[in-house]
Amino acid sequence: MPPRDQHSPKRTIAFLSIGMHGRINPTLPVVAELVRRGHAVSYHTSPSFRAEVEATGATVCLYPGGDRPLPDPPTPARLVAALAGAAVELLPAVLADLRAGQPRLIVHDSACPWGAVAARELGVPAVSSFTTFAFNRQVPSPTRGSWGLLAASRPHDLVGYLRARGELHHRYDTRGLPPVDLGNIRQRRNLVFTSRAFQPAAEEFDESYRFVGASIGARPADPAFPLDRLREPVLYASLGTIFSTAPRLLRAFATALAPLGGTVVVSTGQTDPAALGPLPATVIARRFVPQPEVLDRAALLVTHGGMNSVNEAMYAGVPMLVVPQGADQPVVAARVTELGAGLSIRTEDVTEDAVRALARRLVGEPRFRAAATTLQAAQHEAGGYRRAADELEPFLHAAQRRAA
Repeated sequence: MPPRDQHSPKRTIAFLSIGMHGRINPTLPVVAELVRRGHAVSYHTSPSFRAEVEATGATVCLYPGGDRPLPDPPTPARLVAALAGAAVELLPAVLADLRAGQPRLIVHDSACPWGAVAARELGVPAVSSFTTFAFNRQVPSPTRGSWGLLAASRPHDLVGYLRARGELHHRYDTRGLPPVDLGNIRQRRNLVFTSRAFQPAAEEFDESYRFVGASIGARPADPAFPLDRLREPVLYASLGTIFSTAPRLLRAFATALAPLGGTVVVSTGQTDPAALGPLPATVIARRFVPQPEVLDRAALLVTHGGMNSVNEAMYAGVPMLVVPQGADQPVVAARVTELGAGLSIRTEDVTEDAVRALARRLVGEPRFRAAATTLQAAQHEAGGYRRAADELEPFLHAAQRRAA
């Protein structure tokens, strides 16, 4: 890896994101590729992601105040109030770090208002990173709403949002920031980390949206996970890492899949694997799992429908059983089933028998694997993290020409 030229502001890119694996993981291979190409990159993030970001070669700038958990449940009103409040709290420190680094380009998450405001304040070009679908009228974002949405929410959320937006407007340049829809902050260039084939209503998006596909690069090896114990067919279940999942639900997946698989892998996230109770000998239950490596061997993924997991499953050509939990996941589930790459079930309908019946269809009927293979080709053709880096470099070249 080439040395980082931290003293060359003309070559500096700043990434800003929110503290979620699904938002940060797709950007890490892009950052590593930019560093490999000789660019100095800073990444502004929460403390729990420090090690993963440092592994890319980027300079880590930690947000003050430690990790910031999302509202649980993340209703649209509570989420936009939390994002606006975080922007007020984080912007002084973020702007100080950015002024010290003098970035030529800011890449911020589509739900990161402090990134968009900082770019305006500094007069720096900005690119928005969509690790979800791109959103419009046909594909509404989870935070799409109106003042009526906030007015109907808890008074605490409404007051908090109005106070935060008022302070942002008073202290900073907030032009271009949506009035309410803070999960859909767009720029003149928007990177969408899925394929055009998977994006609903893709024809409705103009050239400012670049569909770069799944961004999958090398991740630090997990020597503690027994990849050598996996026996075909490998069936994998994960409902994400952000919110606690009921042990009953995870246990239902494990016991439903066990008779169908050589090995069943269950990622429990925030739930203690011991809470699932005794499991069949063919089941491996761990809090965290090296997902791309397991998907490379898997015949099925049971997933909450988080976009990061679905993209990685499509990249590996794996059919899915989607159990949406909230946010944009019902839309993702509908798209998976529409394109024939999987089936969906509501959480309240999950039973051992129901899951086993659906899983047997997904593993046994060739049409699901065929559809997943078609989406796999689209993901690979989109270009991934190298394409994303290619889309960002012209902004740096333009900045260098302006500074010359």
